[in-house]
Amino acid sequence: MSGAGGTTAVRLLIHSSGDIPVDTPRVPAREAAKHELSKPMYHENDPNLLQQGLDKLWGWIGDLLGTASSAAPGGPVGLVVLVLVVTGLVAALWWRLGTPSRTVRSSDALFDDSPRSAAEHRKAAEAHAAARRWNEAVQERMRAIVRSLEERALLDPRPGRTADEAAAEAGRPLPAHATRLHAAAREFDDVTYGGRTVDQQAYLAVRALDLDLETAKPLLTTAAQGAVE
Repeated sequence: MSGAGGTTAVRLLIHSSGDIPVDTPRVPAREAAKHELSKPMYHENDPNLLQQGLDKLWGWIGDLLGTASSAAPGGPVGLVVLVLVVTGLVAALWWRLGTPSRTVRSSDALFDDSPRSAAEHRKAAEAHAAARRWNEAVQERMRAIVRSLEERALLDPRPGRTADEAAAEAGRPLPAHATRLHAAAREFDDVTYGGRTVDQQAYLAVRALDLDLETAKPLLTTAAQGAVE
């Protein structure tokens, strides 16, 4: 390339190569893009917050199941078998132990807020027994035993007394029946607080104790014997 025209062309090339483009700074560009994309027109078809939460939940469950199936022997089939086995064990335990009738032990008191006589408790116990409600029958018969001992002045009437406390206190003037009294108290606690179910035999044992105590003679202490003399 020669001549005036060539010189001019070379000068133009040199001039153009010297004009280096200036890049836009990254941070302002990113902020501008975020501002542009935040406009409502770009989010008209986005899922709502509930749908987004559900999508994340199902994704988490899917990841959890995928991890479990990869760790379980046999893969997904092994995981299904494992779930069925665990479900069967839970069902068997539920059937064996039964539904707890009372899971929260709010009070250990033997009697409720409506005091009744020993005869009334015995009548209620027999009514439950006739209907084969052995748990309730045992409860009412134990209450009849303690109320009867209170009525005979072998126990001091005391609100809030538990079945165990009553058995321990009654065992002192009636030592020959102490073991059976403690056994009856345990039956009462098991059905009232432990969610256990008893049968007719358990009720008949508590009933027999009640009848025997009706004719049992207490062992008087030295002080009581001196007062009688």
